[in-house]
Amino acid sequence: MKIIEQKIQGKDPEKKCEDGIVVTDDFIAVIDGSTAKTNYRHSRFRSNGRQAMRLTGKYIKKMPKGIDCHKFLIGVTNYIRREYKKSETEHLLLHPEDRLTCSAIIYSRLQRQLWLVGDCQCLIDGELIDNPKPEEAVHAAKRSEYAKKLLSQGTTVDQLLTKDASREYIMADMVESMKQQNVSYAVIDGFRIAEQFVKVITLDFQPHHIVMASDGYPFLRETLDESEQLLRQQQENDPLNIDTFLACKAFLNGQDSFDDRSYIRFEI
Repeated sequence: MKIIEQKIQGKDPEKKCEDGIVVTDDFIAVIDGSTAKTNYRHSRFRSNGRQAMRLTGKYIKKMPKGIDCHKFLIGVTNYIRREYKKSETEHLLLHPEDRLTCSAIIYSRLQRQLWLVGDCQCLIDGELIDNPKPEEAVHAAKRSEYAKKLLSQGTTVDQLLTKDASREYIMADMVESMKQQNVSYAVIDGFRIAEQFVKVITLDFQPHHIVMASDGYPFLRETLDESEQLLRQQQENDPLNIDTFLACKAFLNGQDSFDDRSYIRFEI
């Protein structure tokens, strides 16, 4: 595995990034901690998403080099589950939105596979493969429609970039959809992962050019520079993310982007 370039960048300079990249002799991973939708916290020092990302990264660093995807899903679930107090179990069973949650894409050198668990993306020899949440596009479209309604009624773009009322409008929907976490889509959250929704891509033994990234890159390309350029164009032309790219977040004032982002390009 030959690393060509990589980058991690948090969206908010005042908060720690919830994305992470792990590189070992046998694995390369991009981990995307889920943004909290409630005030429930597991740590006084870290957000839930960052805590989930850090724990998943620690597990990947120490797991056996020959592990397969199925055993990885069991192992990382048990590793996260140890962070929960017994008194929390019933609550977290009923309220997935309060769990330590992240998505991840992992390349295994020995298995010669990519494992996509949750909302992440990759390019394999230029071909895009992603694994979006089932209702993400629905929420983004609803937010876009509401934002355009607010703009037509006199709300300014700058007002929405300061306080995004259109995201608040869909927040209850997003929390409700999280009840389908590891039911209709897969994530890493300390509960049994819905393995049927994990994408496993097996590569042949020819050379391949691979890019792995979190969903902080709306237009993923084969170089970091081009991916960054398209992100900046999106910010300039559609900072609310309601036209050329629909998202559940905007490029808020004072932030570097609409989401944390991580990117790694390598050859095998």
